[in-house]
Amino acid sequence: MLSLRGISRSFSRNSKYCFQDICNKAIPSIQKCNCRYIGRSTCVLGVEPMKLLMPALSPTMTEGTIAKWLKKEGDAVAAGDALCEVETDKATVTMDADEDGILAKIMVKDGTSNISINTLIALMVEEGEDYKDVTIPTDTESASPAEPATTSTPETTAEHTQAEGTSHRNLISPAVRHLLDTHNLNAADIASTGPGGILLKGDVLKYLESPTAKAPVTTTTPADTPTSYVAPAPSQVPEPAVHQTQETFTDIPLTGMRRTIAKRLTESKTTIPHAYASIDCTIDEISRLRKQLKKENVKVSVNDFIIKAVASALQQVPEVNATWKDNRRELLSEVDISVAVATDSGLITPIVRDASHMGLSGISEKVRELAGKAREGKLQPTEYQGGCFTVSNLGMFGISEFTAVINPPQACIMAIGGSKLRLDSRGKPTAYMTVQMSSDARVVDDALACQFLAAFKTNIENPMRLGLL
Repeated sequence: MLSLRGISRSFSRNSKYCFQDICNKAIPSIQKCNCRYIGRSTCVLGVEPMKLLMPALSPTMTEGTIAKWLKKEGDAVAAGDALCEVETDKATVTMDADEDGILAKIMVKDGTSNISINTLIALMVEEGEDYKDVTIPTDTESASPAEPATTSTPETTAEHTQAEGTSHRNLISPAVRHLLDTHNLNAADIASTGPGGILLKGDVLKYLESPTAKAPVTTTTPADTPTSYVAPAPSQVPEPAVHQTQETFTDIPLTGMRRTIAKRLTESKTTIPHAYASIDCTIDEISRLRKQLKKENVKVSVNDFIIKAVASALQQVPEVNATWKDNRRELLSEVDISVAVATDSGLITPIVRDASHMGLSGISEKVRELAGKAREGKLQPTEYQGGCFTVSNLGMFGISEFTAVINPPQACIMAIGGSKLRLDSRGKPTAYMTVQMSSDARVVDDALACQFLAAFKTNIENPMRLGLL
């Protein structure tokens, strides 16, 4: 006796036979008792899939882009395996599998953008199943576009009238047609009273007697027309040529990250009352200390000193370590410093967690690690979500000073400019850098901002007091 799967395969190969014929030939008694089981065979009805949906990989993510699939259709997948790379509003994140199985069908190809969360992107089947027999859900097929609404235009109205007139002429008698042709009438202009809309002779005669009837068109021969002087047509003045301007720009599609940056910064400038305060700090002591550390093969940057000085100042003035949430001021216990990093996709702010308890070497190593991952698009959500204070340094680009926009829900961001030589009060050349802090006036008022900047200035000008290493 043939197995159920064998019968099903026979059915799929011999499509010219009906399903009942194969059942009757294979198992005489199957018609009464086992037809329902064969009807459920995966070879006939397909394999029930496991759906993979676009996940929300960050709290602010509403859509994403499939950057690259790391598995191909037919590949075995174990729980925890990387399936694809998804470009979120912040970074490129790897999407991992939750279950074991086989990747049966990729519904969204590489490079597809603007994919809303919970959209079906792929199908998996259980191990041992034939992935080629996977059942494609019907709700993923693109619906046929709705029929466009027809609008009445002069052209369509004329065509409709002509077609209607033709249909009327097909329903009239020769006598009625003769009257229409004699008086140059259109059957569509005359109300018909005959059965089924047929135009009668009486309808035409009644129309001719009505005041709305058109006068018959008479033609005249050239001999009947007196010769008259016809004035020459005025010379046509050519219209001035319209200058066609060539396109001098190129549209560049926004990445998900840049769309999010535009949205959040617009929100910040329109909803947060920005207050600004700046201060000049000398960095001669930092320069001397960096030279000493370099002799000991300890490489640290000025930005590492700044992060450490900010973290210490937040401990000294804890009221600044706060955020605005649900229409109230909320103090934070951890000192997590966000560091602005420029990437090809846009600006991102990875976080140095618990910076107040880290040494300078640890901060330097962490910043290098996070900056490298940010430029490669490999940051995990936990590495850029949160933070209490942002440091943005453009000094290495030759910028002397600038103003930064607050990154909500944080309350402060510090903009660091490059160093410049100036004479101090004793006439000695001294390296200064200008620091400007933007703060949310609802959280940090002017007096508190000044107190914080004074603490930061003391820290940055006396780096040895920070317990740097």
